[in-house]
Amino acid sequence: MRIETAKNLRKLPPYLFVEIDRAKRQARQEGRDLIDLGIGDPDLPTPKHIIEALYKAAQEPVNHRYALDAGMPKFRQEIANWYRKRFKVCLDEDTEILPLIGSKEGIAHIPFAFLDTGDVCLVPDPAYPAYRNAAVLAGGVPVVMPLLEENNFLPDLSKITLTQAKKTKLMFINYPNNPTSAIADLAFYKNVIKFARKYNIIVCSDLAYSELSYDGYAPPSILELNGAKEVAVEFHSLSKTYNMTGWRAGWVCGNRDVVAALGKFKSNIDSGIFQAIQIAGVEALKSPASLINSLCNVYKERRDALVGGLKNLGWPAQAPRATFYIWTRIPFKMSSIDFCRLLLKKADIVATPGIGFGKYGEGYVRFALTQNKNKIKEAIRRMAAL
Repeated sequence: MRIETAKNLRKLPPYLFVEIDRAKRQARQEGRDLIDLGIGDPDLPTPKHIIEALYKAAQEPVNHRYALDAGMPKFRQEIANWYRKRFKVCLDEDTEILPLIGSKEGIAHIPFAFLDTGDVCLVPDPAYPAYRNAAVLAGGVPVVMPLLEENNFLPDLSKITLTQAKKTKLMFINYPNNPTSAIADLAFYKNVIKFARKYNIIVCSDLAYSELSYDGYAPPSILELNGAKEVAVEFHSLSKTYNMTGWRAGWVCGNRDVVAALGKFKSNIDSGIFQAIQIAGVEALKSPASLINSLCNVYKERRDALVGGLKNLGWPAQAPRATFYIWTRIPFKMSSIDFCRLLLKKADIVATPGIGFGKYGEGYVRFALTQNKNKIKEAIRRMAAL
């Protein structure tokens, strides 16, 4: 039998992190001592009080059934409470919040709710691959917004042509940014809202890294601005803030019509988040600020160790004010893939090549701060020997 995949699936490049995982597995099978600074998966455990909430809830038979597609009311209420405390943003828990099986799930599905064949989706480059790939799978046309170092890795909306803008239905933005660690202020978001209103574009803001920040900086939400709910939704997650990547719990919030459309799509393909995880999510969102402050202090130590070490090696690394990534130019004349292969082969270090995040990521490498400070210092020693 001849098996042929869908045309849209064939348009996708190999998923970057699958390729990295394959290389890691082979290296470990060879018994090599890897230092993994590749995929952004926190090495720290989920806090104990969240685990205990899951354990207790998992023992209740009422939580073993299908979950509500719209999520448990108390989970939505706690998300609303968190947004009000963190951003001073008021959300209607019944119409403006939709829990997701991880924010990636919602990001991957929202193009299916809005894009018809040939519709444009504006995607940043370099960027989290899910933005572009989801648009392609939905039959849309991804149009790149280059994120250039000379523009602080912010898109230049004036470069989007009138023809492109008129065909655009969705726009993805992501600050604090993965992979560049760039940040955006409310003035930037104000311009995005103005642009989106002018051309009737839905803005999808990915705010997954809002709580991982340093040096007194607190990333804003686009929803803080008047008029934002007319055009925007925001995706958030428990993954990075509470070390819950494997739990798959997040949400989208903002424009009620957009939230409803995504909810309609989801109701046809999934049955919601396991209720015990939602109950644990409530406990997570109630966590004291000291828990997040402690987490950020750990990442700040790692950031300073890696950036300081790279600078001593002559790299042009800069300390980011948010996320747990270091994005830096490669100080050698080689492609980002070849450089990461060199790191793995000669230094047993896993890093992510910039080209994996798009054309404009070439020449850069991303390091994730997901190893302890001693491992990071050892990585610097190994790189010094290259």
